[in-house]
Amino acid sequence: MRAVVFEGKGKLTVTNLPDPTPGEKDVVLKVAAVGMCGTDIHVYDGEFEGGVFPIIPGHEISGEIVAVGSAVKNLKVGDLVTVNPTLTCEECEFCLTGRSNLCRNWQGMGVVANDGASAEFLRAPARNCHKLQPGTNLNHAALIEPLACAVRGFDVLPREMGSHYLIYGAGTMGLLMAQLARRAGAVSISIVDTNEKRLQAAREVGVEHTFTNANESNRNLFEVVIDCTGVVAAIEDGLPRVKPGGTFQHFGVAPVDARAKYSPFRIYRDEVNIVGTMATVSCFGRAVDLFEAGAINPEPMISHFYSLDDYAEAMDMFRKGTGRKLQIRPSALQSGTLISL
Repeated sequence: MRAVVFEGKGKLTVTNLPDPTPGEKDVVLKVAAVGMCGTDIHVYDGEFEGGVFPIIPGHEISGEIVAVGSAVKNLKVGDLVTVNPTLTCEECEFCLTGRSNLCRNWQGMGVVANDGASAEFLRAPARNCHKLQPGTNLNHAALIEPLACAVRGFDVLPREMGSHYLIYGAGTMGLLMAQLARRAGAVSISIVDTNEKRLQAAREVGVEHTFTNANESNRNLFEVVIDCTGVVAAIEDGLPRVKPGGTFQHFGVAPVDARAKYSPFRIYRDEVNIVGTMATVSCFGRAVDLFEAGAINPEPMISHFYSLDDYAEAMDMFRKGTGRKLQIRPSALQSGTLISL
């Protein structure tokens, strides 16, 4: 099979590898689509904690099963699936107390020590595969993994009816968080991004208040402020906009050595809650259900797809921030644009 391989920090090849075969409790799927994520860039740049080279990137996965292991009972050849890429030890204190996303031996397909889906085929544990309805658009279904991360984000938010939400970043995660906010009780949703074309995508998925600067809003304070950028300047701008008693969420992935300034007195005096959210835990199945129930509008979110050969070009576009969700489609012979930018 052909695959993208991160050979080392900043070194990428597209090469031929042996086709995978399933272990007893594994399946092999033909990859339909794999979304590109900021985590992939951190892995390529050698910035992700625990990262090991060489590795095939890609953890936002959809595909069709082409082989199953002898002990697999609930899946069969021809099933359409999405894959939870998280792999945990199931033995540490966090796994044993229901916090497996904090597993100290946490690994992820395409992220830490295990190959991902930027290849023609992927071997995955059957227990990590979630069957989709026949006829599901597999290109859209590759959004289920980031949707699951968004569900986890809301699991640690207060979800109080009548709340006003402010979200920084109209990329994939910002758009997903915005679409779920209404179901979590938001009475208004505002989103900030310096890219007007991304703000247009936010409007297309139903966000009523879009700004290039939070000062343009007619509200000074919000019950919930979510940073989906990982950018220190956005974090420092957003924290003071949290209403007393409200919540600030770090959702975006910042570089490991990034540091942000804030007022400890203000956090104390106004009882501001600051929460983090890491990957997924006990929410992937719910994300599948939400996706199949039409909780998100995927069409405006995917702007470009790339062949395996054009992976480096996709990374360049991702870094520039000029597209929306970018996908690798291993069966594609050439890249394409899905929406007009």
